[in-house]
Amino acid sequence: MTIAIRPRRVRRGEYLIAAICVALIVIMLWPLVMSFLASIKTPAEASTPPPHYLPQTFSLDNYRGIINYHAGLAVYVGNSLAVAGLTIVFCLLLAVPAGYGLARFDIPGKEVIFLLLLASMMLPFQALLVPLYLLFSHIGLTASKVGLAILHTMLQLPFSIYLMRNSFEGIPKEMEEAAVVDGASSLFALRRVFLPLVMPGMVTVALFAFIASWNEFLGALILMNNEKQFTVPVMMTGVRNGEFGSVDWGGLQASVIISILPCLAVYLLLQRYYISGLLSGAVK
Repeated sequence: MTIAIRPRRVRRGEYLIAAICVALIVIMLWPLVMSFLASIKTPAEASTPPPHYLPQTFSLDNYRGIINYHAGLAVYVGNSLAVAGLTIVFCLLLAVPAGYGLARFDIPGKEVIFLLLLASMMLPFQALLVPLYLLFSHIGLTASKVGLAILHTMLQLPFSIYLMRNSFEGIPKEMEEAAVVDGASSLFALRRVFLPLVMPGMVTVALFAFIASWNEFLGALILMNNEKQFTVPVMMTGVRNGEFGSVDWGGLQASVIISILPCLAVYLLLQRYYISGLLSGAVK
């Protein structure tokens, strides 16, 4: 006796949801496609009004100009990677123990402390740049990658602590109690029990820290006064300036495409951990 399996009927609502998803994808990708098409035009064609969507002549002159721009693209990318790497290290070193303490210890007034940390996110950091610049100039951290990384860490740290606290709170208390019964100290439990479990949360913190540091412009513009220490966003302001005050649209769009690639690569490499850290409370 054979049982016939009928194919599941696709409802009209599913077609509607699929169409909406495709439309959203097109809307999100359209500016990137336009930027790429503008970047492979000749510099003259990219600046000719009215603009054409499709390039009439394929050219890589804009990318050659970006690679050889002033100190060289490798210098600016290296500066951005160094600052972003230091920001990730600082955020993890501070956010992991802070999140662990706020989630696992009975600290008096810890909810007030946590709310004060989150309240700092509502302050526009532009209002703090002048006093921070004066402070950094007194201690010799201006025109320094370490100083810029500290500034980026200050901007990202409240959100990083928020993520790590949620990650630690998502771990069952039975695991901590079992470690205590076996004689593990708090530091040993953090290193051997909790850190492997909150790895997706740590990767999420690292990803957000990298993207925030890589794209940050105003702080880098104010702190870095030496062209050889400029980051990619600061370099892009110089690339956009054409002859006689005009805008070099081709060079600008080429620099946009180049600046997107590292963020896209990091996200694709860490996508599995990133989604797990946000949706599952960082519990394996």
